[in-house]
Amino acid sequence: MSTGYIYDPIFLQHTVAGHVESPERLQAIMSRLEQDGILSNLKQISFIPAKEENLRLVHTQEMIQRVRSAASKGPSWLDMDTYVSPDSYRVALAAVGGGMELVSQIASGVITNGIALLRPPGHHATANRSMGFCLFNNIALAARYLQKHHQLEKIAIIDWDVHHGNGTQEIFYQDPSVFYMSTHLYPHYPGTGGKLEIGEGKGCSTTLNFPLGHGCTRDQYIKYFDQGLEIIKKFHPDFILISAGFDSHADDPLGGLGLYEEDFGLLTTKICEVAKETCQDRVASFLEGGYNLEKLTASVVHHINALLEYRP
Repeated sequence: MSTGYIYDPIFLQHTVAGHVESPERLQAIMSRLEQDGILSNLKQISFIPAKEENLRLVHTQEMIQRVRSAASKGPSWLDMDTYVSPDSYRVALAAVGGGMELVSQIASGVITNGIALLRPPGHHATANRSMGFCLFNNIALAARYLQKHHQLEKIAIIDWDVHHGNGTQEIFYQDPSVFYMSTHLYPHYPGTGGKLEIGEGKGCSTTLNFPLGHGCTRDQYIKYFDQGLEIIKKFHPDFILISAGFDSHADDPLGGLGLYEEDFGLLTTKICEVAKETCQDRVASFLEGGYNLEKLTASVVHHINALLEYRP
């Protein structure tokens, strides 16, 4: 069994000059993984772009049309943070398709676990709105794909990005089959993720937020993270997805939560231990934030090395 990864140069074609969510993020990651000899230990997964019908697993037709139309008109902005370039719709379909293929390979037992090194990121995208650098919600779409095409009933999503994944939370807020846990800086963009946001209706108690303040120490963070994992164990998921935002690093320009690169390896190991106990080691991570290129690449190395250690 092996650890897989998704990457394609198409992910570099979503770009606008001067934006912090840039192709250089992925270029730096791939360069570091090759330099450190890690790529040779991973299995690259081939994939095809998602179709529009795949997007409708989560998103409204109006939202899909809005992104496609904006991209067709050339460089433009969907909000003050979120841009589209002429290739962005095509790139976003590729990102969604890559994520779906990664989780499909894991669910089918072809690989043990893996990472989707893709962009644009996804966890801020709601069912009907692109926002926060995110066009479509890659991880939410992967969760729905697992449920529809692999008949996996219960999915856990763990989000360690410094920003709360408001889109993912909203999509599953009334759904008892998807458990969403987030550790994030609060108050901070996008302003959601308070302790009292626990889900509603049938989804009550399947949303778990740890809003952490400025000055949160590494030890405090890990204490809360461990508490969350104990609750996820009781949920007993069939698959664990990670919104892997590395802007929780203490030196990230857009956030910082007192974590350092080696801590992402520790968090990954903890998640893999839960996955071994509950869901046959099935773990897939999706790249979200991380904007200090040196710290981003080092953190990804620790994260992937931890995934590699958990191959049976």
